Amino acid sequence: MKSTSLPFLLCLSFFTASCVQTTKEADSTPPKPDLYTEITASSAKYDSILAQKMDADEYGMHRYVMAYLKKGPNRDQDSTTAANLQKAHMDNIIKMAEAGKLVLAGPFLDTGEVRGIYIFNVTTVEEAQALTASDPAIQAGRLTMELHPWYGSAVLPLITPLHKRLEKTSVAK
Repeated sequence: MKSTSLPFLLCLSFFTASCVQTTKEADSTPPKPDLYTEITASSAKYDSILAQKMDADEYGMHRYVMAYLKKGPNRDQDSTTAANLQKAHMDNIIKMAEAGKLVLAGPFLDTGEVRGIYIFNVTTVEEAQALTASDPAIQAGRLTMELHPWYGSAVLPLITPLHKRLEKTSVAK
């Protein structure tokens, strides 16, 4: 009986050890997080500290100014001048975003009259007009801006820093 139980106990101990090892390996590899699921989980509750940092009102919203960038009256520049204006326009966008004054910007992908949008992180149209005046494409008349007070989610200022984590190639050169 002793000779039969010894091999059984050895096999059992090896089996148990391999199970423990497999369990430890599985425990040391955390599951890949699903960011959307994590953020939208029912356990995600109101965060008063984040709301205060984002200057959110009781609805999680904030005042901004939205700008529609439209074709301007002076679009007959030669290709070199137009390219230089576009580069200066992009540099200005980056400068405003880095200063926290521009939380969202992007072109429309069609060829219509409205060329793109900005969402300024300012509360008055007058503040947005001052920022608009700094754009070389506006100064040259290649673009005009139509400004509107806008009420949107207070998390918009987080888009630029999050975007930087996704941006493999930058428009800034």
